[in-house]
Amino acid sequence: MLEIKNISKQYKNFTLDNISFSVNKRDYFVLLGKSGAGKSLILEIIAGLITPDKGEIFLNKKNITNKKIQKRNIGLVFQDHAVFPHLTVKDNIGYALKTKKLTKKTINEKIDELAEKISISHLLERQPGTLSGGELQRVALARTLALEPVCLLLDEPLASLDVQLRDGLRSLLRKINNEGITIVHVTHDFEEAMALANKVGIIHNGKIVQEGTPKEVFHNPKSKFVAHFTGVKNFYNAIIKTEKKVILENKVVITHLTGHTQTSGFVMFRSEDVIISKNKTDTSMCNNLQGVVISMIPTKHGVEVLVDAGIKISALITQTSVDKFNLSENSNVWVGFKASAIKFVEV
Repeated sequence: MLEIKNISKQYKNFTLDNISFSVNKRDYFVLLGKSGAGKSLILEIIAGLITPDKGEIFLNKKNITNKKIQKRNIGLVFQDHAVFPHLTVKDNIGYALKTKKLTKKTINEKIDELAEKISISHLLERQPGTLSGGELQRVALARTLALEPVCLLLDEPLASLDVQLRDGLRSLLRKINNEGITIVHVTHDFEEAMALANKVGIIHNGKIVQEGTPKEVFHNPKSKFVAHFTGVKNFYNAIIKTEKKVILENKVVITHLTGHTQTSGFVMFRSEDVIISKNKTDTSMCNNLQGVVISMIPTKHGVEVLVDAGIKISALITQTSVDKFNLSENSNVWVGFKASAIKFVEV
């Protein structure tokens, strides 16, 4: 449905380099990257606000690279909402409809329909200056949807919202997508991507470095950047010597079951797959390393314990386990993980 082919753009001191990806009809595609990676620039090129130096954009197999903004049938919701401050919510939503030469009755019916859908009917007579960030975001969304775009572009739509408002807007975006509108959503928050996307692209320094389903990308990162960005803490340079032995960071030898031999690349395993104990455990884990706790950080999923065992290993454990083993910084511990938990990325 939406196809971006080899788009490049030199913009100020930044370069987009040969960007290509495709978004199918009804996809929820999330473009994920750090601030300054080029996410918003890509949206503005797709929308027609900025012309690429090279490359092409296709929508439903039609080349729209040089089409005017108004002729693209694509809607863009800006991060800062960009609603008209001097117009009421009702007039903001109806602004674009007036250019379609619709009757006043039809415009009012459309506004009421959208306001109910977006849950802002009670705000129609309010001025933007009296609204919260979440309410402004919904107004901007309703105004864009009034034009009935086949593809909706969202620039960090949840960034400025608190947790409760974020959850409500996520549900609304899922509903809009489920009703048939294709969405391209840019964000720096990988948990946001996990919650919404059926397809993800990772952008770094103006390049798409990995693309796929959330499961493919987050469970099988293909580079150290993607691993760290998506929350994989245990990621190491690796040399596989035999079908069972691998050397991490030229320091520590562990057992693996990856099926590779005599090659090099990266080894990774999840913090959730690491067990911490006070004594060496005699189990089928295969990998047991002695180390010292160097930090303990509470998270919403438990406590992240970082252990120096020749290499730094992150374990995510419960507060109950912390209390049980009386863990603190400088505690002597054993870390264990199964050989089957290890994944290998060849380079």
